[in-house]
Amino acid sequence: MGIVVSPSILSADFANLERDVLAIKEAGAQWVHIDVMDGHFVPNITIGAPVVKALRKIQDIKLDVHLMISEPKKYVKDFISAGADIITFHYEAQKEFNMEIIEEIKSSNVMAGLSIKPKTPVCEIERFIPYLDLVLIMTVEPGFGGQKFMHECVNKIADVREYARLAKKDNLFIQVDGGINDKTAKICKDLGANSLVAGSYIFNSSNISAAINSLF
Repeated sequence: MGIVVSPSILSADFANLERDVLAIKEAGAQWVHIDVMDGHFVPNITIGAPVVKALRKIQDIKLDVHLMISEPKKYVKDFISAGADIITFHYEAQKEFNMEIIEEIKSSNVMAGLSIKPKTPVCEIERFIPYLDLVLIMTVEPGFGGQKFMHECVNKIADVREYARLAKKDNLFIQVDGGINDKTAKICKDLGANSLVAGSYIFNSSNISAAINSLF
């Protein structure tokens, strides 16, 4: 399994979103990361299912939807209907419904991901790993782009890789989001990450193609 780069449109130009998504696709990005924030689970508000539906018209790029919202159970159907290829929600949001949400996503032939905040230990999600397609490790506090990479979170990558090995989940995507650039990407890949989310590093670059390729 190679490295998958998923540029976050949180740092894109929302007045020219189609242009920017086509640019990252042309530059070699396989996925596009769509950060959905509700102003409650995280202190920011971004976009919802209508934007996902609009981006679905762009073919041959996977829509990697990251729900940073308080009630994923309530809204997951909307994002499935909008055409998401991957839906990742936060373990911390509605713990009592985690398995139910995973099953609902997968029953719709959509990849299911579970994300953890920097202070959440990997052991808390171990029991879900056999059922997941992706685990997202946050290396910043979720809610804003452009934050500094939290090096104290990187050992979680190796922990997830070991749990995946024990669960015989060789095809699990271990995704890292927060402060990713060419240097932090190498740290993450060396520990076993195979999907990298980057926003400002890519979209603020004078050469988007070079920025994306530096992460592989």
